[in-house]
Amino acid sequence: MAVIVVTGTGTEIGKTVLTAALAAVGVSQGRSVAVVKPAQTGVAPGEDGDVDVVRRLAGRVTGVELGRFPEPLAPATAARRAGLAPVRPRQVAEAAGKLAAEHDLVLVEGAGGLLVRLDDEGATLADVAAELGAPVLVVAPAGLGTLNMTALTAEALRARDLEQLGVVVGSWPADPDLAARCNLADLPDAAGAPLLGAVPAGAGALAPEEFRARAEGWLAPRLGGRWDARAFAAALG
Repeated sequence: MAVIVVTGTGTEIGKTVLTAALAAVGVSQGRSVAVVKPAQTGVAPGEDGDVDVVRRLAGRVTGVELGRFPEPLAPATAARRAGLAPVRPRQVAEAAGKLAAEHDLVLVEGAGGLLVRLDDEGATLADVAAELGAPVLVVAPAGLGTLNMTALTAEALRARDLEQLGVVVGSWPADPDLAARCNLADLPDAAGAPLLGAVPAGAGALAPEEFRARAEGWLAPRLGGRWDARAFAAALG
């Protein structure tokens, strides 16, 4: 997998930290890694965006941000309100393709969910994945409501003949409730794809050295780590 598209079932659910974990594992295994953020919203010029967070946590990573819009809105809306040109799927695919020619792994991190609009013509991250022919990794929250959102995202991927690599819980709580524990078993059924990891809540606040040392333990072997879904569920009791 030279390119992986990272999306979520919504916003603020751990996509950036999960992307950093994927990058950290790749770097630790001697792979060259690049991260593409098609559209960064809600960040002013000069402020750190998601690419900066990934580089801080993961280490030697090439980071590319294609568009930055100051208001915390969907990319199409934020671009329109800022009077700036939106980012188009073809731009993202070309940037990721060039990086893939020079790197072992390229991670494309979307904004919000799969069908959030990039432009006023209705292009989305799904169109980016189609342009690239790349698998999509879905990041989902742990608790109540996640099964519906995950199933809807999976249905949208299937409707577009896009490959879903799997699902990762983006922020696993330190004290999971009943819904979160049950969702470990139910998420693969809702997604029609395997559960490939669980990133602990607060992981993004770890010191970079600790983050990099622990990242393999949050991701399944398919993603380069050593996380095991059965062992993780069994440890919860």
